[in-house]
Amino acid sequence: MEVQVAPRRAWDDFFPGVERFARPDFRDVSKWNNRVVSNLLYYQTNYLLLAAAVVSIVGFLSPLNMILGGTIVVLVFTGFVWASHNKDILRKFKKQYPTAFVVAILLSSYFLISYFGGVMVFIFGITFPLLLIFIHASLRLRSIKNKLENKMEGIGLKKTPMGIVLDALEQQEENINKLADYIAKVKE
Repeated sequence: MEVQVAPRRAWDDFFPGVERFARPDFRDVSKWNNRVVSNLLYYQTNYLLLAAAVVSIVGFLSPLNMILGGTIVVLVFTGFVWASHNKDILRKFKKQYPTAFVVAILLSSYFLISYFGGVMVFIFGITFPLLLIFIHASLRLRSIKNKLENKMEGIGLKKTPMGIVLDALEQQEENINKLADYIAKVKE
């Protein structure tokens, strides 16, 4: 299936005002996770542009450290995903504790980058955009259009870059299984 770039959402949809934002229910982690994953898929191009803006600013101020930091994060992420697909114990850990898996990637990246002396670049150029994206994805309420786009992604009608990353982190599998079960019941 061909990868499609999701459209950029309008500013008034991405940041419409306080009425479309709400604090997530921290007691229901699966519902919160579903909100974050849905928003990551729906607003992925906006998030990419936001991260690119922050990375550009930091990269302009410290280009060599930004290139080094980005390379290290990509290599560590690729290594962790490869190891989790080839080692059963890591696969189970990633499945049971996806947040801890991402934190392990970030901590490993941090230690490697600190070894090369680029800690501030890591904090402002890599973690700050991720934090902004996570905060927005956690607080932004989903719309009907958002839910419909995510269903199309989940059943395989569309494949986007964020969908590929979330698949690598095994964050969509439960939703796909639930939707596949629902479709199977409807067909019967």
